[in-house]
Amino acid sequence: MREKAKNEVRRCSGAATRVVRCVPDLAVQTSGFRLPQETAFTLIELILVMAILTVAVSITAPALSNFFHGRSLDSEARRLLALTRQGQSRAVSEGLPVELWVDSGQNLYGLEVDSSYEANDTKAVSFNVDKDVQLQTISVDPSAIMTTSAQQSSSMGENPTTLNTSKHSSLPRIRFLPDGSVSEISPQVLRLTGRDGAMLEVALSRSRLNYEIRAQKTR
Repeated sequence: MREKAKNEVRRCSGAATRVVRCVPDLAVQTSGFRLPQETAFTLIELILVMAILTVAVSITAPALSNFFHGRSLDSEARRLLALTRQGQSRAVSEGLPVELWVDSGQNLYGLEVDSSYEANDTKAVSFNVDKDVQLQTISVDPSAIMTTSAQQSSSMGENPTTLNTSKHSSLPRIRFLPDGSVSEISPQVLRLTGRDGAMLEVALSRSRLNYEIRAQKTR
């Protein structure tokens, strides 16, 4: 009985010795392991990145500026063209002359029924031209306009004197008649010029029945 107990004690002490011996080995194996250190940009690297970004922005900025200016010019031309079609449609549907007037000095334009026929047009609209775009009108010889407009007004049953009693009689204006035609007093071209010199024209078509957008080469 005693021998058996002694053997058990020897066995346990041997196991404990082996465990103790394993612990230093584990410590030796893990002593060479190091946690990764956090890295950061140096001041020189940050300055270099900022310099590259500055150069990139300085190169792309003019191109982006021209892109947005071109969008403004195109948008203004399309809005002006849409207004000519709206005016023509109103003239036909309401049976009254409708005028698209242009105030180049104030960079304004608008659409309303001829005030000599309807004093207060509740559907009248006006728009400001984009600050980066200039609007000007181009017409034919004024004397030819007055002669042909009087003839056209008489043929349409329209009193020529009403042409001078319009609210915007002192301004260039496109006049749409009830039959859907464009009066001869109307400017042939509305020219839009961007800050970079690019030009678009809303011009009377060859059929003289409507207006269309035409691109012009930069001078």
